[in-house]
Amino acid sequence: MSDDQTPTYVEKGKEFQRDTTYVSDRITRDARTPEHGPTDGRMWPVEAGRYRLVAAKACPWANRAIIVRGLLGLEDVVSLGMPGPTHDARSWTFDLDPGGKDPVLGIERLQEAYLARFPDYERGITVPAMVEESSGELVTNDFPWITHDLFHEWRDFHRADAPDLWPAEVREEMEEVMQRVFTEVNNGVYRCGFAGSQEAYDEAYQRLWTALDWLEERLTDRRYLMGSAITEADVRLFTTLARFDAVYHGHFKCNRNKLTEMPALWGYARDLFQTPGFGETIDFDQIKAHYYVVHTDINPSGIVPAGPDPAVWHTPHGRESLG
Repeated sequence: MSDDQTPTYVEKGKEFQRDTTYVSDRITRDARTPEHGPTDGRMWPVEAGRYRLVAAKACPWANRAIIVRGLLGLEDVVSLGMPGPTHDARSWTFDLDPGGKDPVLGIERLQEAYLARFPDYERGITVPAMVEESSGELVTNDFPWITHDLFHEWRDFHRADAPDLWPAEVREEMEEVMQRVFTEVNNGVYRCGFAGSQEAYDEAYQRLWTALDWLEERLTDRRYLMGSAITEADVRLFTTLARFDAVYHGHFKCNRNKLTEMPALWGYARDLFQTPGFGETIDFDQIKAHYYVVHTDINPSGIVPAGPDPAVWHTPHGRESLG
């Protein structure tokens, strides 16, 4: 980050490297030590009404937490705070709320929750973040484990018809699929957009489209990534696909073709978008404002494009016959 409060993302001559060091605390049933995932942080107990999920609609990593919370029926159990789409180098801000403050936490910047817990916190202020409402302190910002634990640890609060997002019979393969989706697609578009050299960009571009072609083939004869039912893997892929034509195709130079030109992936993306719990979490105006305004090193003019027309997301997808 720069000293003038303008976020910088592109390092000239370098490949983009995502900082994946997060606050590894977990929220678990009875504050138990879980069988999977990081256990080096503090364990917090699952408790209805204790925590607030802070997640901006603009951010794909936060978007997945919003979707999972809704699919599982946890809206009345874990509250939701939603920062606006733009931020400076310091923090996400609650500029969409009256008075520019989160109505529950009473803070203007998410940074305040991080500093309440860690006064000398020097890493990036990221969403999603789980915050304890009573203390206003950050609990965790470890995004893949937030959604994992919403499913595995909060089961007592799931609605009766909540989907099985982590089916045991396909879990091993699903972990492999999600890892490839993360490295090559979720993070792959960022490696293209934030490449600091032609060589870094060319390699990132090739890796991204190799993975997208693999997904196109995989989804040609199956409705969802793991078969006939929606899983966590679909949530993780969807948030990138939803942003592809609006942002990644042009802004991040992922422009071999548009999502709308890949029949299986485009049908799959619309299928999910039209499924309750998915499309209503997508705000294309916020998404475009975030990327085109915040990334001044890529788009110094700050001009936000008018298109594409979001109405195409509501057109028939025809994938019901796949299961």
